[in-house]
Amino acid sequence: MKIGIFGGTFNPIHLGHTALASYICNLGLVDEVWLMVSPQNPFKQDHQLLDEAVRLRLATLAVRDFPRLRASDFEFHLPRPSYTYVTLQELSRAYPDDAFSLIIGADNWDAFPKWRNADDILAHYPIIVYPRETSPNPSPLTPNPKTPPTNCQLPIVNCQFLNSAPLYPISSTAIRTAIAAGDDVSPWLDPAVLDEIRRLRLYAQ
Repeated sequence: MKIGIFGGTFNPIHLGHTALASYICNLGLVDEVWLMVSPQNPFKQDHQLLDEAVRLRLATLAVRDFPRLRASDFEFHLPRPSYTYVTLQELSRAYPDDAFSLIIGADNWDAFPKWRNADDILAHYPIIVYPRETSPNPSPLTPNPKTPPTNCQLPIVNCQFLNSAPLYPISSTAIRTAIAAGDDVSPWLDPAVLDEIRRLRLYAQ
């Protein structure tokens, strides 16, 4: 199968995550998207980061009605912090019959030269780049465009920029802030995820 790896802390997972993953599946770029719950992102030091098992539980609830989406704990069993290059290598070893792509936002593409072994990732794994609210959104899906819609100076062979992908004005940070303030976050979260957050009093002050 062609599997897209969509990594993140998912703290918490929200409707923008699942909508984007479904959109990429529906484009036919991959057969499945694995939402790779990261136990420790080397670029994020978040004091509000929930225990990895709790975040995995929320992600599993969020994808329960999406047959082509899967919440994965694969990185839980790898050295920490979680470097994408290591994750992709270990996935290829564990699933040699499958082909893996990396799904990242345009903000991460701009920062991609700072990633560990960025050149090796580009050389061996297709990358699917989706727009963020702050990134340009000028044209339809463009495989291997001559000019990427971001500031990254890396070679763009083996990349696809989903410039027409819908933008989701949702962030996990905003959700955590809203929950702490007692605001309604139901438009942003799967009902089962919201119920679990309320039951465990997650992110509450």
